[in-house]
Amino acid sequence: MDNLQKFIHQVRSRLFLVLFVNNALIFADWWVMEKVIGTDPMRLVISMVVVTALSLTLLPWLSATYLAQPTKLIWQAILHIAPDTANVPAPNLKKRTIGHDLVMNLVSHVYQLASVVDSIEKTEASKPRDLTADFVGNSLPLPLFVLDKSENILFANRAASEYVKRANSDLTGQNVYSVLDMSFGTDETFDKWLAKAKANAAVENKTWERVRLKVPIDGSQRQFDLAAYFNAENPEGFETMLVLFDHTQKYNQDDQGLSFIALAVHELRTPVTLLRGYIDAFEEDLEGRLNPELTDYLHKMNVAAEGLTAFINNMLQVSRVENDQLTLSLHEDQWPEIVKTAVADFSLRAKVQGITIEAMIAKDLPTVGVDRVSIYEVICNLLDNAIKYSGGSKKIIIKSALNSEGLVETTVQDFGAGIPEGIIGNLFDKYYRSHRSRSQVGGTGLGLYLCKAIVDAHGGHIWVRSKEGEGSTFGFTISPYAKLADEKKNGDNNDITRGAHGWIKNHSLYSR
Repeated sequence: MDNLQKFIHQVRSRLFLVLFVNNALIFADWWVMEKVIGTDPMRLVISMVVVTALSLTLLPWLSATYLAQPTKLIWQAILHIAPDTANVPAPNLKKRTIGHDLVMNLVSHVYQLASVVDSIEKTEASKPRDLTADFVGNSLPLPLFVLDKSENILFANRAASEYVKRANSDLTGQNVYSVLDMSFGTDETFDKWLAKAKANAAVENKTWERVRLKVPIDGSQRQFDLAAYFNAENPEGFETMLVLFDHTQKYNQDDQGLSFIALAVHELRTPVTLLRGYIDAFEEDLEGRLNPELTDYLHKMNVAAEGLTAFINNMLQVSRVENDQLTLSLHEDQWPEIVKTAVADFSLRAKVQGITIEAMIAKDLPTVGVDRVSIYEVICNLLDNAIKYSGGSKKIIIKSALNSEGLVETTVQDFGAGIPEGIIGNLFDKYYRSHRSRSQVGGTGLGLYLCKAIVDAHGGHIWVRSKEGEGSTFGFTISPYAKLADEKKNGDNNDITRGAHGWIKNHSLYSR
């Protein structure tokens, strides 16, 4: 007899027993009232009605609770393993109940099915979903890449395939750095950001402007804005998504414009040099022979010529940085001499504006390893900005000292209008100028960009502190020459060559 038939037999026997007890109670009541007590017929009827009512109430309640025990145990087993319930204990199958063998068999099957389902779900979850069939990204007109934890490409839509000129089958499974040879205009490249996001965040996103991509197939270069989204522990394995917004035509026009400007200002160098020479000759020959008004005019001409020279130098240097053609040769030099030379050259410009430059240079500074011409331009740019943005203040302070890290730190402090906190992070970006000051103070937005490129090439760090209404302090560090001893020296071991690159590659480019 199988378990079900055995259970049915048990139910029948229990129901028979219940009905037997019910009839026995009624018969016993009649026999006692009629034969033993000898009551009248009315009391007999009332007694039998009461006994019948009690038996119909108690016996079904007791029998239902008893007969429902198998169903209760199976129900408890199902709730115990159901994903949407919690804290339901497993049924106690050691307790003997009606249909015990049937319950044991069914609960065992329930647990087996749950185990199989859980195994299937885990297996399916471990497999990345196939995005090629129904993913909406296939219809996206922008290049889209989906990466796994190892930064391999799980999915690239049709637009991405066309953008890099490679078949989709050639992209899937490839490391993203072997496919996207990207260069960035800032230090925070995609791979640096992604490493930081993996270490510190569950969800993160970032955008970059003016990213360059070299397409190896035909050697062409594309420029685009990049948007990245990171989601740690994505259950389907899709950890990072990249979307590319192509602006090749627009950004190429900007680059061509910069090249044209660089060519134009290069042609201005010769006449401006001649102009400065004539002004210097006039100042020397006519010293003491001109009235104060003419002397002031001559000084202002000299300041204007120096400003134009600085503009020409900046434009040419930026053009070299952009084309990866600016190479610096670091030599051992005396830092106080470089600072004093820059201060002396800018004293006349500051004096015309009614400003005094105060130099505070610590004694016994170590020699530094610098490219004198380029690092001089950094100091000049910072002094020039301090003069421009001093407002009504009459003093600029330049300090040089050895900091706690053993680096030579130089700061240029003005007491002018200061810089809003919201724009400080953009100050060293190319072409950036605050909308509050661009209409009042002339400039190209390239000076600080160039300062950062040159300081970075020296292995230093440039920074700014500012508060609106209280002025600004720009500072940068330079390594003492002794700290460069481990660098590869050139020729007579007196110089070190560095490149000032405007575009930075992903430092962890795929090389396995």
